[in-house]
Amino acid sequence: MVNWSNYKWTFLVILPVFLIAFTSQSDQRKKKWGFFGHQRINRIATFTLPQEMFGFYKEHIEFLTEHAVDPDKRRYAVDGEAQRHYIDIDHYVHKGDDPFEIMPKKWNDAVEKFTEDTLQAYGIVPWHIEVMKFRLQKAFESKNVDLILKYSADIGHYIGDAHVPLHTTENYNGQLTNQKGIHGLWESRLVEINDENYDYFIGKSEYVEDIRTYIWDRVKASHVAVDSVLKIERDLTAEMDSDKKYSFERRGNTTIKVYSYEFSQEYHKRMNGMVERRLRAAIFAVGSIWYTAWVDAGQPDLSKLQNTPPSEALLEDMKSIDDMFHSGVHKGRICE
Repeated sequence: MVNWSNYKWTFLVILPVFLIAFTSQSDQRKKKWGFFGHQRINRIATFTLPQEMFGFYKEHIEFLTEHAVDPDKRRYAVDGEAQRHYIDIDHYVHKGDDPFEIMPKKWNDAVEKFTEDTLQAYGIVPWHIEVMKFRLQKAFESKNVDLILKYSADIGHYIGDAHVPLHTTENYNGQLTNQKGIHGLWESRLVEINDENYDYFIGKSEYVEDIRTYIWDRVKASHVAVDSVLKIERDLTAEMDSDKKYSFERRGNTTIKVYSYEFSQEYHKRMNGMVERRLRAAIFAVGSIWYTAWVDAGQPDLSKLQNTPPSEALLEDMKSIDDMFHSGVHKGRICE
């Protein structure tokens, strides 16, 4: 489909430069999968693309990085957005059942079995990724720069969420097992203090023959890890002195309570690289689905779209999302 002959040299030479630039710009931000992690995913996914796509995506890498978090901003501000970020797959089963055998993968079949209201109530992330892939494909077909950028940034976010174990369970913040706060610990705190040690040389993206199966396989891989995520934290809490679990850190002009460095690192260690593996898998999946949408659109010549900035209308729309996010009125789940 594409010529990868010069791929690895582009990746090896340019990626470290962009990682350094991104890290320096992010030093004063709160790093988290919710913001920093999603931005990291979209940014590095760009380097998994073939040369035919890389020029266009590299030109817009700052847009794709910055707007990787727009779906989270909409999640807090727009009705109907929150459920696109998760699926409480364990809601549909009794103990011992396999939810991935019980849940139909086709949307219409799932609606017929469980009703749309129920699906919306417990999350629709795998189906929404499929919708977003189709939208991105159509944007490539129409050579619409605004929509290519918007949908690329958005789908990267949803794919990232599908790789977080706690986005696949009703016990998404440990609220059912007296572990409230574990969501932020897993996807925020651990990334914050370990990101610089992660290996981001992912390799090249691949064409996905069956998007639906591909997405559901990744949701399943996330869900399989849920028990370990919860059990390891619970066991560590029982072993460690209670006064060592939390500490206080200065963030700007505010002092906040956080999981202590000692507790966080021991938790990270006991999970044996799980956070890094899920992050790397998300990056690879984002690049592969971007690539697949482009191939399925007939591999349009993206070089002809270069030097075309996002429109003022798109930028104004993005600004309105940011304004809503900072309004202080949050909707949907909040897992801080």
